[in-house]
Amino acid sequence: MSPIRTMLALSVALLAPLSAAAQEPFAYPYAPYNEGKMDPRRTGWPLSDAERAYVLKPEFARRPGSEAGKHDPALWPVTPAAGYWGGTRWLDTHAKLVEHVRANRGPVDVLLVGDSITQQWGSPLDTGKLNAAWQSRFPRLKAVNIGIGGDKAQNVLWRLDHGGVEGLAPRIVVLMIGNNNMFFTPETGTDAAARGVAVCAANLLARFPKASLVVAKILPAHAPGVRFYEDMKKTNAALDQLKLDRDPRVRILDLWADFTRPDGTLKPDLFAPDAIHLSPAGYELYAQRLQPLLAPAGKR
Repeated sequence: MSPIRTMLALSVALLAPLSAAAQEPFAYPYAPYNEGKMDPRRTGWPLSDAERAYVLKPEFARRPGSEAGKHDPALWPVTPAAGYWGGTRWLDTHAKLVEHVRANRGPVDVLLVGDSITQQWGSPLDTGKLNAAWQSRFPRLKAVNIGIGGDKAQNVLWRLDHGGVEGLAPRIVVLMIGNNNMFFTPETGTDAAARGVAVCAANLLARFPKASLVVAKILPAHAPGVRFYEDMKKTNAALDQLKLDRDPRVRILDLWADFTRPDGTLKPDLFAPDAIHLSPAGYELYAQRLQPLLAPAGKR
């Protein structure tokens, strides 16, 4: 079956197990990965010697299809892959977050999962403190932040399976991922990027059957007419078609209109100068929109 037909066939199957009890290992759309023909150790932390040697290869050498000399970009976002910044830097960053998670094992109010926009809520990778917007809106909530700048959906999947959330019992998970998948949409397409978000959601819900999940759609970046901006819109539209919130534990947070003017351009006061990351005012607005979703049941 071609990658496109495979993805279409799996679009419903990906979401079917969202309410199922946690299973190990999690089943992914790319069969060779599930069959152990790629990653030598699909779950667990610390890594075996073989696994460590494998994930220290450049990420492009570990993409679906590479083990068979094929090119399957539509399956990249839905197949776990450790990140790679050269040498051990990404793996060392993941290890630091695993230590943080282990130090906070047990019940937590909120687990934050994502890339740099999540990391910049405040992280053990930076100051170790949550930022002013979070502290102002959620001073009593115990939060664990496992965002890593530059991560794509497939990197989050790998981290979830390799100690990234082990021992945590969150009440609510907030997931925002997909921004960095836009670098690869000319190859993968935007539908595949949306399914990467969906598989992250499915993995989290399977791991935490008692938690609710907020899926924050990809925020705008750059400007109308720029490929990144337009592909972000297309990916969010494709995510809508997957209807993740048909699972009663899932709530979708769409911030696009909050962060753009009527003509679609970014509200500059909400963004950093790079027109990608958020300013303090942007985090304040994000926190404001999150607040009713993070309130305890009965207080929303």
